[in-house]
Amino acid sequence: MNKVGFWITSLLIALALASSMLFVVDQRQFGVVYALGQIKEVITEPGLNVKLPPPFQNVRYIDKRLLTLDSTDTESMLTAEKQRVVIDWYVRWRISDPSAYIRNVGPDEAAGALQLNRVVRNSFQEEVNRRTVRELLSGKREVLMADVKREVLEAVRGSKPWGIDIVDVRITRVDYVEAITASVYGRMEAERQRVANELRSTGAAEAEKIRADADKQRDVIVAGAYRDAQKVKGQGDAEAARVYAEAFGRDPSFAQFYRNLDAYKSSFGKKGDVMVVDPSSSEFFKNFTAPAASARGSR
Repeated sequence: MNKVGFWITSLLIALALASSMLFVVDQRQFGVVYALGQIKEVITEPGLNVKLPPPFQNVRYIDKRLLTLDSTDTESMLTAEKQRVVIDWYVRWRISDPSAYIRNVGPDEAAGALQLNRVVRNSFQEEVNRRTVRELLSGKREVLMADVKREVLEAVRGSKPWGIDIVDVRITRVDYVEAITASVYGRMEAERQRVANELRSTGAAEAEKIRADADKQRDVIVAGAYRDAQKVKGQGDAEAARVYAEAFGRDPSFAQFYRNLDAYKSSFGKKGDVMVVDPSSSEFFKNFTAPAASARGSR
């Protein structure tokens, strides 16, 4: 029984020792083997590996994937015309030499992100100081990002290389600081209001011009129509006068009678008016009495 317990205990100790000596490196990581605090070996290929048990050797892992560093600092930067702006940016980077990275930067990705953030911000500050706000917002932004990337690469590849590669540097936002954003928006609103008022004034002037032109055309059309109407009326009056003259010329006595009839018709203003006329003194009534007198004389 004691022999069985001995073998079981030995097996457990062997398994524990084997597990402390074996380690697996993932394809997304570097495996760094330390011997008494010093870098012994860097495993770059994925797979199963062997090391001495602790405390003689231990292993730590560093990410080999493409990493992203986003800006977290909201402190403003001064442009060439002394305007304060806030810039949001991000950097894409990766660890290429784990040994150099651990010696010169730190044991993990957080140490590199902390130092890289400081270098990138200083580079942005230096480049922004040379440019105006218009240049930051125009197509020259690409040149700015290229210059920042170049300066960061020079810093990380200096006398003590960091063992990292800078893949890309990008700006995501450029804005004024909150203290002057309200005044900038106010000026923009005032400018838009001025343009709107100018457009309204121009539209009102054009409307008045169109109305005046329409009134002028209306007056011309009305005057032309009135002229044509008067011309036609004059021609009608002339034709009527000619017809009357021709008709009256055939029988002057009838013409005189007709004129007298029109005169009396015009004299009666209302239906209740009564006119007393001496038949013997009126040429109108002679036209009625003359036939009767002529009839008596013929008898």
